[in-house]
Amino acid sequence: MTSIAILGGTGYAGSNIAREAASRGHDVTAVSRSEATVPAGVTHRVGSLADADLVRELAAKHDVVAVATHALGDPDLREALPQLVEAARDGGARLAFVGGAGSTLVAEGGPRLVDTDAFPDEYKPEALAHAEVLDSLRADQSDLQWFYVSPAAGFGAWAAGEATGSYRSSDDVLLADAAGTSAISGADFAKAFVDEIEDPAHENQRFHVAY
Repeated sequence: MTSIAILGGTGYAGSNIAREAASRGHDVTAVSRSEATVPAGVTHRVGSLADADLVRELAAKHDVVAVATHALGDPDLREALPQLVEAARDGGARLAFVGGAGSTLVAEGGPRLVDTDAFPDEYKPEALAHAEVLDSLRADQSDLQWFYVSPAAGFGAWAAGEATGSYRSSDDVLLADAAGTSAISGADFAKAFVDEIEDPAHENQRFHVAY
């Protein structure tokens, strides 16, 4: 059994991860900024990534601290990252990030999806902020343990999909089906995320999951 704290644990990605992890018998705490209903077997705490004391407590008491918040939330994830990294190193926790699809490459060698004309302008600030978080993690030369998962381009509560029990993964190149659709359900994204917690295959790396 692994102890897992999920910041943003009542959002779309976070709640799916919490449900999947709890169903496998892990000790799961979902953290959100207000009271919320959580899946069966999950403990809830009210708190924020902005609370440095809470972050240090979570990192000291859990094997994995997952971050499933918006990059441009309150606080800005880029600004909160240094204290999060320090807390994880001191507490011996592995950091796990729900990232974005924007930083994936549309083909080997680029460009990034966010840099193409097809990427909606209104989503670019969030995508670029997530990309900065990934760049900061990759530049870290300490003994921090982390992984970062980028979902398919079509990922969100508006396209929840169904659990199929399967997914494909790549390191950096965006995956799509024969029709050019890049999608993953919340349940199967969570499966990939918890699979990585249970059987680490991407130490200090980003990986991307889609059908």
